[in-house]
Amino acid sequence: MRELHWHATAAEWAFVNERRVRTTVIQPNGQSETNDFEPGDVWYFPRGHAHMLECLGNEPCHFILIGFNSGVYETIDLSQWIAGNPLDVLATNFSKPPALFEKFPHKDVFIADKNGT
Repeated sequence: MRELHWHATAAEWAFVNERRVRTTVIQPNGQSETNDFEPGDVWYFPRGHAHMLECLGNEPCHFILIGFNSGVYETIDLSQWIAGNPLDVLATNFSKPPALFEKFPHKDVFIADKNGT
């Protein structure tokens, strides 16, 4: 699974060449959409649309990131975004205790298998 992330400077599109993958994309207005892709399918995420990827099945899926429509590649991961904000700001904005956010991973990319490892 690839954690929720977004590209602030470019759109993303990819070609699925092996197995199946599920994507969820969240538009800036909060609407979301989940789709399953098979070999031969192409996905497209506009710039600024948060998205995540999940392999469907017991073997890794393979896709080719064809390109971005900008010469600048920048990814903002949810864990990176959370780690970059003060705990009191997160607590206030999400109406949760600050201690909750201490448990979040504090690394740029968080990828887990189906067992959460």
